[in-house]
Amino acid sequence: MTRLRSVPRDLYAAAAAVLLVAAAILVGRNVYTFDDLIVGWPPLLGRWDPHLGPGTPAAVLVAAAAVAYGPAVAARLRWRALLPAAWGAAMAWTWSLALIDGWERGVARRLTTGQEYLSVMDRWRDIPATLRDFNGHILLHSPDNWPAHVAGHPPGATLTYVLLDRIGLGGGGWAGTFTITVGATACVAVLVTVRALAGERLARRAAPFLVLAPAAVWMGTSADGYFAAVAAWSVALLALTVTGRSLWWAAGAGLLFGLTCYLSYGLTLVAVIGAAVLLLGRRGVRARPVLFVPLLAGMAVVPVAFTAAGFDWWEAYHLLVERYYEGAAAVRPYAYWVWANLACTVLITGVATAAGLRRAVAHLTVRRRGGPPATGAARSPDTADTTADATRETTADPTGEATGQARLALLVCAGLLALLIADLSGMSKAETERIWLPFAQWLLPACAFLPHPRAWLTAQAILALLVNHLVATGW
Repeated sequence: MTRLRSVPRDLYAAAAAVLLVAAAILVGRNVYTFDDLIVGWPPLLGRWDPHLGPGTPAAVLVAAAAVAYGPAVAARLRWRALLPAAWGAAMAWTWSLALIDGWERGVARRLTTGQEYLSVMDRWRDIPATLRDFNGHILLHSPDNWPAHVAGHPPGATLTYVLLDRIGLGGGGWAGTFTITVGATACVAVLVTVRALAGERLARRAAPFLVLAPAAVWMGTSADGYFAAVAAWSVALLALTVTGRSLWWAAGAGLLFGLTCYLSYGLTLVAVIGAAVLLLGRRGVRARPVLFVPLLAGMAVVPVAFTAAGFDWWEAYHLLVERYYEGAAAVRPYAYWVWANLACTVLITGVATAAGLRRAVAHLTVRRRGGPPATGAARSPDTADTTADATRETTADPTGEATGQARLALLVCAGLLALLIADLSGMSKAETERIWLPFAQWLLPACAFLPHPRAWLTAQAILALLVNHLVATGW
């Protein structure tokens, strides 16, 4: 009965999310002008452009299949088979959405426009010299200033595509393929994390929502999808470490977090999610405090390498802040974007996530004081290769379903906290539909709390299809 009584509250949360988006659209179009907001279809950076494309039939079929069979397949498939299946389904969803705009407009040209990374490939012939001189081209008034996305990120972002070019995978087509392929693994990383910290049952319930996320509209068109995957795997490897896996996973977690910080300055906030993982796994941390040695050693690798090459991260960050307020940020009103950014978050995570977040907060508020139970040092049993996994629920949390729910709620709320800090900072005024993809991934597992998953998945799919068919997204 309690579960049934909470359903109307889920609908209220979803309705509030819809009203937030409607308010952002109405205020953005009627109170402000384009010169105020510098976006074509507020709160999104895009323009109104109803269209169909070659990806339309595929997107509809993928959505229908995920809604009809996703929850059942996620519940019954062996765990080791579920992970590649989720990756493949996420790629199918992302590719089909991207191809609604066609190959050229939807994939091949996305990272080649004047503000994107591939527009400066010819300036990276001498990588060490470019890194040493990188900060000299960040400010708008500097000679040969970098385009917006290159200046707005540490050089690790551009260097990724430079290295792809060096191994023969140059051009927008390969860059788009790499971004979609790697970005789609983010859902797998989140599943691994949820299973390790909150149990397999909740991970399986979250899987269809991670696959069919509206965020895929932007995951396939922005390098931020690649950033999201790197950040998610850093958290996943840390979660495996604190639940008893090899200390080498800690080194990997540190290495990927270090790389994350050199892909995007704002993704240092992934440390908030990492802190939640350490809190949830504090029993394992106490049992093996030595894990901080490989973790910190791994974290040092990328910063040391870039610093040795002559790039100063801190100087670059301060120059970026100056550049940020030389440009659109000096015009875009904080009073609008501080809440309209959250409307963008609704568009990338969906109304189901809004309802799931309501339940996540409720789980935390009803738990007894004293914090969430800690995970033991022993890792969860991996019997995924046995036939019994198709029907048996395995869990990393031996203390029960309620504990697993509370642990998942804390993890989700850590992602929400990181996003809110980014919002309040004022360093993300607009374009958060792509910038916040790495944080949005950690809100989606809240949908595991929801009853009637097919109904909510339908709402998620409809939102993504509508946005992709009605708005030409881009930057």
